Amino acid sequence: MPTSRQPEPTPKWRLALLLLAVALIVVVPAVLLRNAATDTVAAMEQVNHSQQVEAQAYALAYDVRNVESAVLATAAGVDNAELRVRLEESRARIAPALDTLQALTRDNAAQQVRIGHLRANVDQRMNEIARSGEGAFSAASLEALVTRFPIRGIVSEMVAEERKLLARRVAAADRTRSRAELLRWGAMLAQLSLLGTVMFFATRQMAGRVLAEQSTRRASARAAVVLDTVREPIVLADANLRVVMHNAAFAEMFGVQGDAAGQPLAEVGSGAWNDEETLRRLGDVIARDRELWDFQRRQETADGFERIMLINARRMSLPDSEDDAVLVTASDITTQKASEHQIRELNRQLEGKVELVSDVNRELEAFSYSVSHDLRAPLRHIAGFADKLGRQLGDDIDDKSRHYLDVISGSARRMSALIDDLLVYSRLGRSALRPQVVDLQSMIHDTRSMLDANAQADNPGHVIHWKIGPMPVLVADDNMLRQVWLNLLGNAVKYSAHSEPAVIEVSHARETDGSHRFSIRDNGAGFDMAYAGKLFGVFQRLHAASEFSGTGIGLASVKRVITRHDGRVWAESEPGRGATFHFTLPANLEPISKGTPIA
Repeated sequence: MPTSRQPEPTPKWRLALLLLAVALIVVVPAVLLRNAATDTVAAMEQVNHSQQVEAQAYALAYDVRNVESAVLATAAGVDNAELRVRLEESRARIAPALDTLQALTRDNAAQQVRIGHLRANVDQRMNEIARSGEGAFSAASLEALVTRFPIRGIVSEMVAEERKLLARRVAAADRTRSRAELLRWGAMLAQLSLLGTVMFFATRQMAGRVLAEQSTRRASARAAVVLDTVREPIVLADANLRVVMHNAAFAEMFGVQGDAAGQPLAEVGSGAWNDEETLRRLGDVIARDRELWDFQRRQETADGFERIMLINARRMSLPDSEDDAVLVTASDITTQKASEHQIRELNRQLEGKVELVSDVNRELEAFSYSVSHDLRAPLRHIAGFADKLGRQLGDDIDDKSRHYLDVISGSARRMSALIDDLLVYSRLGRSALRPQVVDLQSMIHDTRSMLDANAQADNPGHVIHWKIGPMPVLVADDNMLRQVWLNLLGNAVKYSAHSEPAVIEVSHARETDGSHRFSIRDNGAGFDMAYAGKLFGVFQRLHAASEFSGTGIGLASVKRVITRHDGRVWAESEPGRGATFHFTLPANLEPISKGTPIA
């Protein structure tokens, strides 16, 4: 069985397009989402930064107020260890807080200016508190410091500035999150679309592959059916001359049971193929791509008979493999060879018989020619002495004697005419054809004129109506065709002698195969069609000599001429209703003039 062809691989451009789609829908959104996440983290860091600045500013103001309140409490006589610890801790945090604020707002020039003012006022206030001493410091002194070195306003401005920045940064962070969310949903939808598209194309390709496999299986099944239907043994062998597949005719011819796939060809059919020259030639076919044509070998087939096989082989490619194979067909020509031998034997026998017939014909022609010439001398003597005898007797001869002498003279003349016709008949069969262009119209009119003159001489009151249609120009033997028309038209005139008036029609037509058909019709005596087979034989007559004169050789001569021109002749008639003679000439007798037949 034929091996199914595998579906063709996906074109490279489709694979490249799929990879590009994956890159656009998977990689690009991943990069964008990563950038969006980075932007979101940066925005959140900016928000945290603003919140840190605000918290640090408030912490600084708190520490300053804490220092001032602790100093006021000490001045008021409150003195305990916890208060002193709180005072020292707050005083220690003020300078680092200022440094932190300055570091946090390094990217904001306005805030740096405010921090500079704030640092200066805080330092002044701390210095004034230190010079006054904790015990001499009072509420009035604190109020004077607050008025001279304000802190709260600067902190408020810083906080207000950071809150504005915070609002913008929160809005930017929200926009970034929104874009990231949209990008995430868009990427998810695109990836779902890609997945759906891939699934669609994969499903369609799978369906196409399934259909292709089904079509391939059906095609393989059809090929196997066709291959098994062929009655000529066929086998396919690989490069090692092992059977790949074969048809049913091969299995039947060489007695293969089951499937011989994989078996060496030399072992198939009980060694019918185990022939050194055959295997060598098949090896040359597959190795050198040489075709093997009509190689004849004798092989013993499964029926036990030795047959003459005609082997043909050519190399071919396997559809499911890159290896080459050799396709071998074996035709049984045993019967053909026997027929050819029989035909040769029959031809040999036929050649012998043809030679024998040719010898007989030559002898008959020689005999006819010799007899016809040798008979002329006695006939001349008979006619001459009968004439002399009549003159010698003169007027004293009686009627009976005169009748006898007329019969002798008439018979001699009839015998002379018969000899002349035999010579003509012999010459028509013996002489070679001399083809030339013949105008049948002129030939028929010449023959008609001669026959009219003879008819008027024999029967002056007889009337003949001629109806002659248009005739073609052909290439034929002029003398032989003239003999045909002379005999056929002469017969029409002769056998219509008792019809008044006589009507003779001559017509021409073309047959379906292109040949020329000529017809000569008369309204004479006619004949019985039961004896039509005798018309064209030598010395065959359907009427008595006393009724119509003739030798019985004219129509035989007509048939000989027409046959030598590869035509045929026949007649149709009814007694008392005239006769019609037909003859045909082949189309290849037409002359060629500038590539056009003349008709």
